[in-house]
Amino acid sequence: MTSLEHTPSDHPSIPPEKVGVLVSNLGTPDGYGYWPMRRYLREFLSDRRVIDYPRWKWLPILYLIVLTKRPFTSGKAYRSIWNEEADESPLLSITKLQTGSLRERLLEVYGSSVAVDFCMRYGNPKVSSVLRNLADQGCRRILFFPLYPQYSGATTATANDELFRALATMKWQPAVRTVPAYFEDSLYVDALASSVDRAFSKMECGAEVLIASYHGLPKRYLLEGDPYHCQCRKTTRLLAEKLGWSNVRIVTTFQSRFGSEEWLKPYTVDEVRRLAGEGVRRLAVVAPAFASDCIETLEEIQGEIKDAFISAGGEEFSYIPCLNDEREHIDALAGIVQRNLSGWIQ
Repeated sequence: MTSLEHTPSDHPSIPPEKVGVLVSNLGTPDGYGYWPMRRYLREFLSDRRVIDYPRWKWLPILYLIVLTKRPFTSGKAYRSIWNEEADESPLLSITKLQTGSLRERLLEVYGSSVAVDFCMRYGNPKVSSVLRNLADQGCRRILFFPLYPQYSGATTATANDELFRALATMKWQPAVRTVPAYFEDSLYVDALASSVDRAFSKMECGAEVLIASYHGLPKRYLLEGDPYHCQCRKTTRLLAEKLGWSNVRIVTTFQSRFGSEEWLKPYTVDEVRRLAGEGVRRLAVVAPAFASDCIETLEEIQGEIKDAFISAGGEEFSYIPCLNDEREHIDALAGIVQRNLSGWIQ
């Protein structure tokens, strides 16, 4: 860090100016034990964007029921997929790889004038700490990139909220841009289609139906104006058009329900049972709403949803991994970043 020219000797040192790219993923507990899980679930389920019930109604349920029981069941699920070697969740491991690959790609384009880092909306590393670190490196402009292809108030908006809360604590705020949803971006759809094509080419007999399973939301959110449902449907349609298949059905479903109210339908677990009951024996599932494999894909899809299909009479179940740090995915993310940095840097 060097001092500005023509400043007093006691002036705080200021680093050369850069542009920052801050990738934001959903989050992860620090461990699968009771207390790390409880801290993570408390932060996640206290978010008004995620659970929008009146506080007087929801908080007693959260603290007296959910946070006494769910850390045990969620901890068991996390333990089954935990990256024991690195002592971290797969989501964290994959996000690190994605960030490193994106950093290398942007280094080729912009050199050292762009700094790339990642944060988590819930858990660690926190948005506020990484944002300050980028500012300390001289990032006077920061592009904030929530890794959610489809927009929802419960995902993209709450990530942006946390960014703005962090900015409110800074004396010298950087200028910021937020990356919009990229559910119809051609680079993203191409990467998704390529991953499905590769997976099908490795299957001995292929699959009769491809399920595009998205994280669910209460149906009420759609009726209140959240565009998530429509963007998920469009992603599936664009994927189907890109694949150009005539012999494989492609179906949109929604998973990961929480609570008793009606959520977006059809529910993935019910749909795979229905398909098996109709005679479908070979099924593949892809999860286009998830940029990185996580508890919902590695445990829920490959556990509960697979078991539901097999127990209903299905025979072959194939899960197609998320795009993770695949080269085409990094190309897509880099292309989206370059487009959104237009005017800030050549």
